[in-house]
Amino acid sequence: MPQPTPYLVPHSREDIAILHEDEHLLLVRKPDLLLSIPGRHPLNRDCLISRLRQRYPTASIVHRLDLDTSGIMVVPLHRECHAHLSRQFQERRVEKTYHAVVWGDVAGDRGEVDLPIAPDWSDRPRQRICRERGKAALTRYEVLERHGDRTRLLLRPVTGRSHQLRIHLREIGHPILGCDLYAHRSALAMAERLLLHATELTFTHPATGERFSGASPAPF
Repeated sequence: MPQPTPYLVPHSREDIAILHEDEHLLLVRKPDLLLSIPGRHPLNRDCLISRLRQRYPTASIVHRLDLDTSGIMVVPLHRECHAHLSRQFQERRVEKTYHAVVWGDVAGDRGEVDLPIAPDWSDRPRQRICRERGKAALTRYEVLERHGDRTRLLLRPVTGRSHQLRIHLREIGHPILGCDLYAHRSALAMAERLLLHATELTFTHPATGERFSGASPAPF
């Protein structure tokens, strides 16, 4: 039986922007269409961490952004920093904000989506809402701008499930524009890329013990 053709991701030509650098960590801006870590296929090895290690050999990954999502990431530069940050992510002490442009006019100025998420094993890599076996997932949102057929939202995910923001917004009838996994045809056609960008991270700096923030404005 012939093997299925592997999915080869597009190779982003955009550079990774260094937003902050110290002896412990980096804050970087990941372009859209760049993997956070290498893919399984040899032709999908180009990624954020492999590029960074050409200049910062000790850099490691402590969290990820989807291929299609751009925005700010924190990258530890040594083992102790990695362990400290990893614990903060696990304990939900890292504050994350995103900007998204979604289909339609969102009712109300703010709200939240509290729906459990599980892998859709019959249609990977998609996720699905599953109240019986899904893991708890909570997203808070705030309307920033309305433009008739679309709305700009500020998103604050409390949990960090795979595809959480995309599937939660789809579930309330407002898929993210340009989303090839969860948007209907009209919303997909309204943008050339996924209009989702990680705009801010706030965490406790492992060296100083003080809260530390970085920002990356949305490019759309």
